[in-house]
Amino acid sequence: MGPRVPNRLAAESSPYLLQHQHNPVDWYPWGEEALAKARDENRPIFLSIGYAACHWCHVMEHESFEDDDTADYLNEHFVSIKVDREERPDLDQIYMSAVTAITGHGGWPMTVFLMPDGRPFHGGTYFPPEPRYGMPSFLQLLKQVWEAWVIRRDDLDNGAQQLVEALQRVQVGASASELTEHTLGQASRVLAASHDRQHGGWGAAPKFPQPMALEFLLRRHVATGEGLLLDVVERSLTKMARGGIYDQLGGGFHRYSVDAEWLAPHFEKMLYDNAQLARVYLHAWQITGDAEYRAVVEATLDYVAREMTHPDGGFFSTQDADSEGEEGKFFVWSVDEVDELLGNDAPLFRDAYDVTRGGNWEGKTILRRVRDADVLASMHGLAVEEVEARLAAGRAALLERREGRIRPGLDDKVLTAWNGMMLATVADAARVLDRGDYRDMAARAGEFALRELRRPNGRLWRTWRDGQAKLNGYLEDYACLASGLVELYQTTFDPRWFEAACELADAMLAHFADPAGGFFDTSEDHETLITRPKDVQDNATPSGNAMAATVLAQLAALTGDARFADAVAQALPLVGRFAGEHATGFGQWLCAADFTVAGAHEVAIVGDLEDPGTRGLIDAAFAAYRPRQVVAAAAPSESTTVPLLVDRPAINGAATAYVCRNFACELPVTDAAGLVAQLAG
Repeated sequence: MGPRVPNRLAAESSPYLLQHQHNPVDWYPWGEEALAKARDENRPIFLSIGYAACHWCHVMEHESFEDDDTADYLNEHFVSIKVDREERPDLDQIYMSAVTAITGHGGWPMTVFLMPDGRPFHGGTYFPPEPRYGMPSFLQLLKQVWEAWVIRRDDLDNGAQQLVEALQRVQVGASASELTEHTLGQASRVLAASHDRQHGGWGAAPKFPQPMALEFLLRRHVATGEGLLLDVVERSLTKMARGGIYDQLGGGFHRYSVDAEWLAPHFEKMLYDNAQLARVYLHAWQITGDAEYRAVVEATLDYVAREMTHPDGGFFSTQDADSEGEEGKFFVWSVDEVDELLGNDAPLFRDAYDVTRGGNWEGKTILRRVRDADVLASMHGLAVEEVEARLAAGRAALLERREGRIRPGLDDKVLTAWNGMMLATVADAARVLDRGDYRDMAARAGEFALRELRRPNGRLWRTWRDGQAKLNGYLEDYACLASGLVELYQTTFDPRWFEAACELADAMLAHFADPAGGFFDTSEDHETLITRPKDVQDNATPSGNAMAATVLAQLAALTGDARFADAVAQALPLVGRFAGEHATGFGQWLCAADFTVAGAHEVAIVGDLEDPGTRGLIDAAFAAYRPRQVVAAAAPSESTTVPLLVDRPAINGAATAYVCRNFACELPVTDAAGLVAQLAG
């Protein structure tokens, strides 16, 4: 059989949708054309939602969507719509809530059946090509749904209406309560008590890294001095850094571990995971000085620069788990390969990275660090320094060989929210590590975002690929990009980044705010869907509401704008009832609350930014991990758009720092030691 004629998805820009352009299924992208066809022909809609790096999405495509008999049945009886969840988080959130309500669980690929007006009446996740595991085959499911459509249409309609009404009633804010210092203490105790004392992290298999919970514990350690909280973080970070979830050769983290000990990952790499984890490791290095943590930060950001960055500065979304049709093939090794490449150093490398004849995963080896350098030195009669040098050479040799393999697929679309998260991390790392290349990387990413992801009217696009931006920006896009711009401002003190962040904050208040408190995920001029989503729970990425609270709190400290502070005060109670007891689901909220509950230090530094005295004050402000502060700086002669800097003269012409908190200011200081003393108060 010759090549198939492309379907409608061939005109899309999403790599995930383009993966399905040659399916025999008559796919439509989500839009009025598909919805009108369902209404006009009175057909049910088959909605399939997934993403490019999803292993089981690939499996279901191969088994069912490439199958002619299945495609023929779909084409005859349904209107089939394919959605990239990363492009349309609104659709993903609405219909995932529906599937979870129907089945008790969710996941991707998501399989949902809709009335022609978009109301869901049945759904699930992956379905096999043949009946197994107590599930019908996908084709059997289609026939069952069609039979119900023909015979029991009224029942389906009534069920869909009840489901939509239930989704519309779900409002976390209905039981709002204050998020207080007591809540923060309760959450930290819950996290400390429930973490895995052997392997770190939380929960059993599959195990996810939970960077927001780790970040919150670092904040609480700084605020309270509780050593136990730092112990929890260090155990988790060290175990992950030495496990298979971390790419020991190329840097960067895979999505999650299928086991409890971080050995076998689900091999896709997501931009948002690496943004959040690199930042946690950065802050842990600031606190502990552990060189291993700094190495992880730099290897991860170097990986992003090397493999996940567009030449114009934006960051790509994901790398696939599969290559050559096999999950993880790109990343695993055999003893023979290691021996061939490393020769006399192979025994040392095998002992360090768990390379065995039988392998540790499906007959192959996922590299993980299982022995420290001092142990290896004793085993092999070498100095510790020689051990590390030989292992570094071994990693370089294996990485060079791996670069010759067929690479996993790359989803090279640029998503605004995820770019904001990575921008924040790179900017933070640039100033903490004093890396000029990271500073340049962050500035280019910021310029890309404002040039390509921002419309002429100041509103945001959701996604960009190959020069084409499209789709309305969501709350998380505004909040995450604003957060990244605030960090970029605090790294460069170029006021344009601050001004752009304030414009995005204004847009959040104008277009997303819920009068009852918090924000909707979609703007008031967004496409009308069966419900207007307002998701407050943090998942793999922070909820838009939590990020909005985070960045608005920072901007309130930098500007004194009561609108920003009031919005935070109205948002935090949305989760006060839940955050203390279910901390892993509200980690970003807890970070936002930690910033606001006790009040943040507002640091204004006035002086020539190239002057050593000014640089000394700036370095002092950022030398330690101080999550409850914002910093603004400018030359005294400059007119400023940053309210925190207004009416701040340089004392006797010297670089000067002003520290304020809760509307009360300390006396200005002109030396780094004095500034550090005030920040310690």
